[in-house]
Amino acid sequence: MPTTTHSSPRARAEKFAERLGIRLPILLAPMSGACPPSLSIAVANAGGLGACGALLMAPAEIAAWCDEFRAGSRVSGFDDSNPDKNRVSGFDDSNPDKKNSPFQINLWIPDPPPVRDAALEQQQRDFLAQWGPAVAPDAGNPSLPDFAAQCEAILAASPKVASSIMGLFPPAVVSQLKSRGILWFATATTVAEARAAESAGADAIIAQGMESGGHRGAFNAEEAQAQLVGLFALLPQIVDAVKIPVVAAGGIADSRAIAAALILGASAVSIGTGFLRTPEAKTHPAYAARLAGAEAHETVITRHYSGRPARGVVNHYIRAAHAPGAPAPAPYPIQRGLSRSMREAALRSGAEDRMQMWAGQSAKLARALPAGALTQQLWSAALALLSS
Repeated sequence: MPTTTHSSPRARAEKFAERLGIRLPILLAPMSGACPPSLSIAVANAGGLGACGALLMAPAEIAAWCDEFRAGSRVSGFDDSNPDKNRVSGFDDSNPDKKNSPFQINLWIPDPPPVRDAALEQQQRDFLAQWGPAVAPDAGNPSLPDFAAQCEAILAASPKVASSIMGLFPPAVVSQLKSRGILWFATATTVAEARAAESAGADAIIAQGMESGGHRGAFNAEEAQAQLVGLFALLPQIVDAVKIPVVAAGGIADSRAIAAALILGASAVSIGTGFLRTPEAKTHPAYAARLAGAEAHETVITRHYSGRPARGVVNHYIRAAHAPGAPAPAPYPIQRGLSRSMREAALRSGAEDRMQMWAGQSAKLARALPAGALTQQLWSAALALLSS
């Protein structure tokens, strides 16, 4: 997918969207646990690219997500009642996939096995029990889906895009993706990571700034918090460093940021937090309400939910966990397992003071509109800015 010089940011973005088979250069960020098919369907049917964050999904769950998405999405212009019109427009009634909108599936590249510390884990169990139910002795032994099996499920699902975060797909997986015509978008948080991804065969780079909500895609978890680069510093440097298209991610939730990202060289934008207040996202009401009032400085990076650095809205639990004397978090995914009972109890009760509320620094700009209408409004307003 070689990059091409175009006369304007709009022309570059529209060419990239055409390559993906979408109408608008707006990609839903593949947020693990926060990308129900309903949200992707709404974004895709409005002209953007839907997304599945498959980190915690078993192969059967990946297949089920894809089936539901394909059942609800349609390529713009497809008319089930008029086969002749479809043939003139290039749609193929005999191929169901041609009726469906394209989408991406994202996977985390697995970390090395974590180093266990029984004393620290006991301290965490005691601390977390102050914020929720007692933590079971085996809670620090969470099982993650088999990565190889997930990769096989993605190959079988044949999305338009397979994206990676926390590292690079193994060469064998890259080869299989390319043999099936699946594009590989690699998330990078530094110029060095972007160059490594291009060398490994990535078709596009997702440049992820430190403003982004949830987990950033740093290849090395230990270096993630020491290498915090804002998107609008990172983006033009990655654009200058690679020859493949770049997608901007992190802190983008309104048309001004979209226009700015395209002017800085992006071919598209990826939006996560900006969609979390839409009804199709099915975000917990307390979480969605908190996003509406969250100033940029009220999001912080914490390891105390999952063990990996992630940005979320600050609350009483995070303040206590970061206070002097509080126990250090266990590594990922041990901490995620230890905090699970607290997180689940917070969701059941709507307890914002301990709820995991991943959010980027642009959370306050998220709007409570239907996702399809929001997608179209964002692009229309961005076009107006680019044309002014």
